[in-house]
Amino acid sequence: MQIRRFKMPEEKKEFKKCSRKKKIMVAYGFIQLGSSFVSAIALAAIAFGFCSIKKESKVFNSCVAEIVENGSTNPEAVRYCNGGN
Repeated sequence: MQIRRFKMPEEKKEFKKCSRKKKIMVAYGFIQLGSSFVSAIALAAIAFGFCSIKKESKVFNSCVAEIVENGSTNPEAVRYCNGGN
């Protein structure tokens, strides 16, 4: 008794479908990686922004302290350091 093996046409279709899905998944992976990279850059930009705000805050506080030491009140010192006369 011989067993005949026939290739089913569905096997080839499954291979093509799998290949297409693989390409889609690779594209999805690249998109995810790209979005993670953009998020990392945005977070770094925010962190550097906080560093400059911290420096500006120190300069402002030292300005206010200096004006108060010269005999002005706190509101007058804040107004002066904000650019008012």
